[in-house]
Amino acid sequence: MTLIDEFIQWLEAERRYSPLTVRNYRRDVEEFVAWCGRTPETFAPDDVVRNDVEDWVIHLFEVRKLKASSVNRTMASLRTFWRWMLKHGHAEKELMRTIHQYKTPKRLPTFVPDTRMDDVVAELKEDIASDDFERLRDALIILLIYTGGLRLSELVEANRDDLSADMTTLRVVGKGRKQRIQPLLSSLQGVLKKYFSQISSQNICTGQKKALILSKKGARISRRTVERIVDKKLKGVGVNGKTSPHVLRHTFATKVLNEGGDLREIQELLGHSSLKATQVYTHLDIERLKEVYTVAHPRERHAH
Repeated sequence: MTLIDEFIQWLEAERRYSPLTVRNYRRDVEEFVAWCGRTPETFAPDDVVRNDVEDWVIHLFEVRKLKASSVNRTMASLRTFWRWMLKHGHAEKELMRTIHQYKTPKRLPTFVPDTRMDDVVAELKEDIASDDFERLRDALIILLIYTGGLRLSELVEANRDDLSADMTTLRVVGKGRKQRIQPLLSSLQGVLKKYFSQISSQNICTGQKKALILSKKGARISRRTVERIVDKKLKGVGVNGKTSPHVLRHTFATKVLNEGGDLREIQELLGHSSLKATQVYTHLDIERLKEVYTVAHPRERHAH
């Protein structure tokens, strides 16, 4: 077994990365090894010098024409590989510590582009098919925020009895303790059923816990854990900039808008009480919003 194979096994077994993330790591490491003129079988980490790494970075930028975000993701794979080799005694020289992150443009997106979300959803399908409780639960968390536009607090505070019997709606408590009924995609019903069956079959929840989203020990999941789950999944597919639950909520709003969603629908779905609050999510300037609002609501026009 080659060093790369051992590293990949460690990512799967210890870090429990998803198959798509693992494939990205393998590709990044194998491409670097080939760049060094070696095969996985003949690769010797201590033969590599700092110049090799710097030349590889130049090649990625100038020949492959990769953006800084893609170069950073590739280098993150190499850093993890090197740390693993040092820890397990396969390498003696720490080459990666002095290789810096490359600057990405200042205007980072506050929503995830469709192409990237397609990658996320592809990974989630693999996670949903898994019998691993945490993989399934993490996929459910991301889908609830991305397809339901939930706030972090709304997700964490949701209880099982907030779900309708047919699992098509979820009652959520928003800002100012205002309640609203959030529609859920029909595709979530199967995921929810599998999630609940795993909770009972794996004895995740032995007490009468009422929380919808549980930790492996059966307690209500924490905000911090949800933030970590979303961050890891989005970074794993190379999402730049902010990788918070709020970004997924923003992505949901952007998608609804781009697919012709009415402004009032978006306001309702996001639980906003004012037009100004919705404007933050829609990338439209306030004048355009007023125009849409006026067209949709003639009474608003007569009020001025």
